[in-house]
Amino acid sequence: MKAIVAHGAKDLRIEDRPLDKPGPGEVRLRLATGGVCGSDLHYYNHGGFGTVRLKEPMILGHEVSAYVEELGAGVSGFTLGQLVAVSPSRPCRTCRYCQQGLHNQCLNMRFYGSAMPFPHIQGAFRESLVADQLQCVAADGLTPGEAAMAEPLAVVLHATRRAGEMLGKRVLVTGCGPIGVLSILAARRAGAAEIVATDLSDFTLSLAAKVGADRVINTAKEPDALVAYGADKGTFDVLYECSGAQPALVAGIAALRPRGVIVQLGLGGDMSLPMMAITAKELELRGSFRFHEEFATGVGLMQKGLIDVKPLITHTVGLDEALSAFEIASDRSQAMKAQIAFS
Repeated sequence: MKAIVAHGAKDLRIEDRPLDKPGPGEVRLRLATGGVCGSDLHYYNHGGFGTVRLKEPMILGHEVSAYVEELGAGVSGFTLGQLVAVSPSRPCRTCRYCQQGLHNQCLNMRFYGSAMPFPHIQGAFRESLVADQLQCVAADGLTPGEAAMAEPLAVVLHATRRAGEMLGKRVLVTGCGPIGVLSILAARRAGAAEIVATDLSDFTLSLAAKVGADRVINTAKEPDALVAYGADKGTFDVLYECSGAQPALVAGIAALRPRGVIVQLGLGGDMSLPMMAITAKELELRGSFRFHEEFATGVGLMQKGLIDVKPLITHTVGLDEALSAFEIASDRSQAMKAQIAFS
């Protein structure tokens, strides 16, 4: 089978890898669609991010949908040829955090396409994939592209849970890549009354407006546009910080009202924080990392038509053109979510 393998920065290869057989409780899948994520781009463009670096060749990819091809012993509930969304999250289910229900904090997590541990956890961008049946969620009624969006949608659903009560809240979203735009959809579904979104790209901001942001601000063109929201100690109840950029976080903190909530999703490395402002306004800083049970919830929301991810899928290319998907996804002036069609 063919697999998309990163050997280092700008060194992406399509290689042959052996087929695996499903064991008890496992399913062999024929990959349908894979979405290029920000972490995939970090591996492709820079060989990693922060202290996480590629130390060996690694199959990329963790946003995937697939068709069921073979059922291992004891597997039920799926039919051959059925489309499923595949969660990349594979917690051990036995460590102390799993036992507390904090599966996203698993001490032995095997998350597809991650160079955090060594040996690296190989990813899902391969024509054939063996997965645990618990990773598979039936995606009947969805397109393969929509089903592959279940992973980033789960990320923002988890973040929205971390944010707490959303009904009637005023929300600021900084950074309008896929996670930022999906945050707009999730916050609106949760009851947000007003959503303002910022970014440096007119293209991504146009999609933010399309999915429901009440106002979009290009901070490259209007660097002081958020200043007015800082009057009388601030305006917004919740900040989804999706850029991982310190200037966006600092500007967002200034625009938050006292006792507002910062949900940090963007992974741009360590940042200096305006601690006096956080302290004086009694702000809450809440990290949000990956997801677990929100994956199936996201699939259900898409199936019911309650969240529409189709506007985010801007490009789809074939496996043989996989390199172009990474180049396109790196260009925020034209791409939101680039996907690779495996079959």
